[in-house]
Amino acid sequence: MSEFRRVLIANRGEIALRIARACRLLGLEAVGIYSEADAGLPHLRLMAQSVCIGPTPASASYLDSPRILRAAKFLGADAIHPGYGFLSENANFADAVVEAGLVFIGPSAPIMREMGDKIAARCHMMRSGVPCLPGTEGALPQGQGDVEKIAARIGYPVIIKAAAGGGGRGMRVVPEPGALSAAVEAAREEARRAFGNSAIYMERFLSHPRHIEIQIIADTQGNAVWLGARDCSVQRRHQKLIEEAPVIGINPLIIAQLGERCAHACREMGYVGAGTFEFLYENESFFFIEMNTRLQVEHPVTEMTTGIDIVETQLRVALGQPLPFTQADVRTNGHAIECRITAEDPETFIPSPGLIHRWRPPGGPGVRVDTHLYDHYLVPPHYDSLLAKIIVHGRNREDALARMRAALSETQVDGISTTLSLHARLMNDPAITNGCVDVHHLERILGVRDV
Repeated sequence: MSEFRRVLIANRGEIALRIARACRLLGLEAVGIYSEADAGLPHLRLMAQSVCIGPTPASASYLDSPRILRAAKFLGADAIHPGYGFLSENANFADAVVEAGLVFIGPSAPIMREMGDKIAARCHMMRSGVPCLPGTEGALPQGQGDVEKIAARIGYPVIIKAAAGGGGRGMRVVPEPGALSAAVEAAREEARRAFGNSAIYMERFLSHPRHIEIQIIADTQGNAVWLGARDCSVQRRHQKLIEEAPVIGINPLIIAQLGERCAHACREMGYVGAGTFEFLYENESFFFIEMNTRLQVEHPVTEMTTGIDIVETQLRVALGQPLPFTQADVRTNGHAIECRITAEDPETFIPSPGLIHRWRPPGGPGVRVDTHLYDHYLVPPHYDSLLAKIIVHGRNREDALARMRAALSETQVDGISTTLSLHARLMNDPAITNGCVDVHHLERILGVRDV
């Protein structure tokens, strides 16, 4: 059994605050790090101790593994929670944490490496019976003739993806054979520049898919449970804006079968901690995209509908405790929706850092706000633009939509541009209110086509 009492939270903002609160629930001490720009963030007030680890740029602070490990030693931490983003899926960092004699709150480094390589992850899922898109079983060969044969076998349109990809980088859609050569070369080069790995693979491209996720949690005793499904189809350039749970318009029995396959895959690989399986859904079929070996930004909608504290459970399984619930205990109650409010122009999505003069969050029954904002907070240009997550829970989807509309109308962020008005617009969009939009819906209504 792993034992720790003091947890270094290797992150910033709302997720650092979220983890610190979970530590308090379990009687664990949280200690923190911050860059020069983040000295006033609210989560630091919940820390037993905190230390500045470097200048504002993430490369010199939140992405600097040696500095973080030195901070952990200085602060007397015996475990590290990486949150999401930054080093949360960096297998080398996970290795370094364990080598330093600390507990890494997450899956093992070998599993992170396997799931981080989308080709290896795809092969593992196929072996575990998790449905995958028709495509290559390994990396695309260098020979153009071989690539053309593979594309013809799969059938156009196809999509080229980076093996180490994420966020849409190293990805190209190829509608017909004449565009294949240029797309392959562009994807290889972008993958090399973005990830230091030029390996790419090919899958069939789906024209109107939904983006569905399965949340899992697993312990060190070999137990793995899935905690329901989320719909994350409202997105732009592969970045999610709105998430909800449960999924509507798909047979719950089919989702349950998929969830159990995901849990089975976790048991087979010896997965420990929280994780998310991401799928595309089209024509009544699910197809695996990737597995995220960390906490997701959208985890609150699952917490609101299941009543399970995912972050607290992460900490418990890292301590070596068995899951405090079984699959039979997991129930989905009501409906939850999350809107990500970012520091971006709502029309152009150009980042909008600057001084927030006034911040007034919404409240009321069924409303949760995960944020690090406060009056006169200076939003730095160096990090992700996420300002707040507004989450609502209702008796049903109609109730949740009404609560989200009310919550958005009550929210006030003065001083910078935000996506608040866009979310208010989307909560009244007929296609969204009726459900079942595909991943390209937002780009269509914005008059943009990004793949």
